[in-house]
Amino acid sequence: MNWQKSFGYAIGDLGINLFFISSMTFLLYFYTDVLGISAGAAAGVLLVARLVDAVTDPIMGAIAERTRTRWGRLRPYLLLGSIPLGVVAVLTFTVPDLDESGRVIWAYVTYIAFGILYTVVTIPYSALTASLTDDYEVRTKLSTWRMGCAFAGAAAVTVGVPELVPLFSTQAQGYQAVMALFAVVATLLLAVTFYSTDEVIQPPAEQQLSWRDSLQAVFSNGPLVIVIALFTLGMLSFTVRQTVAIYYFTYNLERPDLIGLFFGLGLIVMFVGLPFVPLLAARFGKAGAIQVGALFTIVACLGFYLTPSDQVGWIVFWGCMVALGGAPVAVLGWAMIPDTVEYAQYTHGKRADGAIYASSSFFQKLGKAVGGAGVAMALSAVGYVANQEQTPETLLAIKQMLTFVPMALMSVALVLARFYTLDNDQHAKIREALASGS
Repeated sequence: MNWQKSFGYAIGDLGINLFFISSMTFLLYFYTDVLGISAGAAAGVLLVARLVDAVTDPIMGAIAERTRTRWGRLRPYLLLGSIPLGVVAVLTFTVPDLDESGRVIWAYVTYIAFGILYTVVTIPYSALTASLTDDYEVRTKLSTWRMGCAFAGAAAVTVGVPELVPLFSTQAQGYQAVMALFAVVATLLLAVTFYSTDEVIQPPAEQQLSWRDSLQAVFSNGPLVIVIALFTLGMLSFTVRQTVAIYYFTYNLERPDLIGLFFGLGLIVMFVGLPFVPLLAARFGKAGAIQVGALFTIVACLGFYLTPSDQVGWIVFWGCMVALGGAPVAVLGWAMIPDTVEYAQYTHGKRADGAIYASSSFFQKLGKAVGGAGVAMALSAVGYVANQEQTPETLLAIKQMLTFVPMALMSVALVLARFYTLDNDQHAKIREALASGS
């Protein structure tokens, strides 16, 4: 693949992450401190909406892999879904003139709709990786390009939102206006992806894919099961860290002005680390590189926990190191999934990339649902009340969620990655066998 097509594909993830990071980082805070619903009610919204979002993934995967148009199976959804997704994203960050129960219902309706439309766009987008190339190493580079753009989108959100929202007379107006800006930009970027990519790798023309074939490609696929588990652990860790950080800086440090700087520096460090991810993968394999990142995250979280709250410089340093450790998981998970598509095609005779990507996304979103709702429920359990001084017990719980939870999750990932065996040599043999028709 030339760099124009690689970049054209990757830039779509910048747009997607304007939505993803906004909901991951600021939605719970928006619900509790701007929309004005309780942490317990917010927990219910996050859990139900994200579970609905996850459940729709297999449905969308099945639809996408059975779609046939002159523009391909996957690319049309980038255009069809982007505009309604942008509209609903703005409504999700809108404060209606309703009483509290009405605002809770509004949150349920808008966030569930957001999740469904997000699925319509992101499942086909993710599955495009396996359709653009079947080269093991090129996929690693392509995923690195993609994560670079994803990090750029994350930077735009985590740095931009804290800077732009205060420019408006109220937080409610600020969040609504910023999301409208993000929606326009994301729609344009997804259009760029549509026009600059081609679906080169296609299923065999004679293939008739049944539901049984799709299920078999997922659940009889050992390498995929391990990748899904790693992805879910990574998403849980990321969700907890992103969601809790805003509370930590607002209440533990009493420095909400540092939130943008904290996230921004972390993303800069991840950008710097991105070029080294393919080198790590070449040296240790994709699974080995994930282990290196997991170990790095564990050490950095421990350093973060042991740092006193008045040592802001060290807090930011350890936060950047935690972000750096997450880079291999973020990049290489997406590079490993397309390899499992060929593995399933080789072992079962059918190419079911839609089902494979949908199942991966399902468990990722399950992790997001559990992580986001878990944080909200934990805050409620330890007595968190918005916009007032928190108790010492609440402050300690916030710090522990920010550090101990990612440590535990990455410890499991460190062990689990040892069981992934689909390396470059095995994948090359599979590609050769598929090319020869054997």
